[in-house]
Amino acid sequence: MTTDLRTRFAPLLAASGDEVVTRGLVRDVTLPSGNVLALVTLDNGHDYTRPNTLGPLTLVGLGETFDELKDRAARGEIQAVGITGKRFNFAAGADLSQVDQIPSREVARMLGELGHTVLGSLSEFGVPTFTFTNGLALGGGVEIGLNSTYRTIDASVPAFALPEVFLGLVPGWGGATLVPNLIGIENALKVIIENPLKQNRMLKGPQVAELGLADAIFPSVNFLEDSLTWADEVLTGARKVERPNVPGKIERLTKWDIAIGIARKSLEEKLGTVALAPYRALDILKLAKSNDRAKGFEAENEALADLISGDQFVASIYAFNLVQKRAKRPAGAPDKKLAKPVTKVGIVGAGLMASQFATLFVRRLQVPVVITDLDQARVDKGLAYVYDEIDKLHGKGRIGDDERNRLKALVHGTTDRTEFADCDWVIEAVFEELGVKQEVFASIEKIVSPEAVLATNTSGLSIEAMASVLEHPERLVGFHFFNPVAVMPLIEVVRTAETDDATLATAMATARALKKTAVITKATPGFVVNRILAKVLGEAMHAVDTGTSFEVVDHALDRIGLPMTPFELLELVGLKVGAHVLDTHHAAFPDRFFESTNLHELAQYGKILERDSKGRVKGYDKKALKIVSGGTTPMTAEEFRERVELGLADEIKRMLDDEVVAAAEDIDLCLLLGAGYPFQAGGITPYLDRVGASEKAFGGTFHTPPIRGAVNR
Repeated sequence: MTTDLRTRFAPLLAASGDEVVTRGLVRDVTLPSGNVLALVTLDNGHDYTRPNTLGPLTLVGLGETFDELKDRAARGEIQAVGITGKRFNFAAGADLSQVDQIPSREVARMLGELGHTVLGSLSEFGVPTFTFTNGLALGGGVEIGLNSTYRTIDASVPAFALPEVFLGLVPGWGGATLVPNLIGIENALKVIIENPLKQNRMLKGPQVAELGLADAIFPSVNFLEDSLTWADEVLTGARKVERPNVPGKIERLTKWDIAIGIARKSLEEKLGTVALAPYRALDILKLAKSNDRAKGFEAENEALADLISGDQFVASIYAFNLVQKRAKRPAGAPDKKLAKPVTKVGIVGAGLMASQFATLFVRRLQVPVVITDLDQARVDKGLAYVYDEIDKLHGKGRIGDDERNRLKALVHGTTDRTEFADCDWVIEAVFEELGVKQEVFASIEKIVSPEAVLATNTSGLSIEAMASVLEHPERLVGFHFFNPVAVMPLIEVVRTAETDDATLATAMATARALKKTAVITKATPGFVVNRILAKVLGEAMHAVDTGTSFEVVDHALDRIGLPMTPFELLELVGLKVGAHVLDTHHAAFPDRFFESTNLHELAQYGKILERDSKGRVKGYDKKALKIVSGGTTPMTAEEFRERVELGLADEIKRMLDDEVVAAAEDIDLCLLLGAGYPFQAGGITPYLDRVGASEKAFGGTFHTPPIRGAVNR
């Protein structure tokens, strides 16, 4: 088989570049019954910090190993085959590091075919095959087990998932076909589609066993020994393996298609129809109802061929690398050693945003947190919110009794700002008005020590103007969260011309401790996310003001695949906030950003969209339509979309020229994590390159060469 594999998949092997090969190291284990199990240990020769991966060269090597084991099984030398991983690590799936080297759809299809050929052979050994998942298992690592006869898992496994849909792919080495036939269609939809689309949610060992993706679970202390003993019991017939979640006839006849239909409708409501991967996965899951492996595997091959060679997957990998790599090495960050310790946090304000800050800071930093406000009633309301959030964490089993009590004891509220005297970090969350924030900082600076860092959560006010009232402006830094604070992973860390390195380093260290991704931006109006959103929303309101319908504007940008339409976003951020943001940007850049009198009227009225009892959009409010009526120069959807795309390309180029951030990658990272821009678009700059907006706007591209799929090269 292996010689045939090397010949058959030569174009794929040629594109594998400098793949780090994971080898299958074999040793025979004599079990208590006398049966011999050939144990294959996956090992790439690196320590646990570099997970095993499964590239084309690795798969061919495993194919060679499997051929030898099949021959030995046929000769009666072994009675079973087991597969496990190196310490703490099973396999992190396909090696996607060289994906940009795949030259065509035909070669892309080979990746699916090779995986099916090698892993699929695990059901053809003539003896039972066992997978002993001893650590991290993702994608193809999970599919090794799915193609085996039996599976065990270590109870301490921290991450087990099929994340392909998150990356713009489908589980393509058997996963989309085998999972629903092992654990049922509803569970499969959760593992293959729902979890990946929830910021790539992972399963832990006990969840894997509960779902039925593993037949047995053992503690890590003797995991391999226990798994081998269990395997011997299965081989001798002393143990019968039960699989209660395997779907029966009734599920296949009734529940299956209904579940697929519900999932499709949910995807359309939440994502729209631009993202390809989740719908291709749904198609394969629907086909899996017949439990025909050959048809299912062929559908997986075709899906991988289309997706790998397309723009969405390449853009998704670009976005994934930004989040996984660039986010961990922020551009422009000073030496970490300059960061000051944060042993107590002060929060000015006790409203919703301030209360969210208090909850996050006390949970992540585990230090005393004091909140203040103008009167005790507001303070008490803020404290009640924090305590309730801590109770919710306890109720969900995220924290124990002792930690709940400790966290509550660390949070204190007062109307006396002098209690900030021993704080190392003070952040304000007061009304978005420059004079108010200046008064806060001028007051706080007189109380805190000279080493204390002052932070503002402003979304667009001039931080330099705030700093102008300080005796030590170098200690002030922007620390802009996104709402909801606990969920949104981005913090824009804003450096003024006077912010010193120690302050900036402390802000970056604090963001890391809060488990957030920080991007350093220049102190300019809107920073990154709000400036770009102001461009989109300003253009949207201008189009409506001049006669274009809400509906045309709302759906003209659908091809980007944004998580919500412009007017849904405007209502989410708040119409008054949106009007303020547009006014701020118009004042700063009057030639490029629009203000809107109509938006102020809509803000006073309170809404644009008409919703049903479940909060779903069903149309546009009649009074809102009346407020914006009167425009006489409407645009078509195409005209509006081109205007927005050209405007964004121009604005982002200006931001880069002005060094608001270090590179286009930082713009995309901010939009991915702060505004929910879709992975399959790669953020915004690859999209603008692909549609030609960059070339039209400034005669070039943000990326050289543009980030495109194999078919479009």
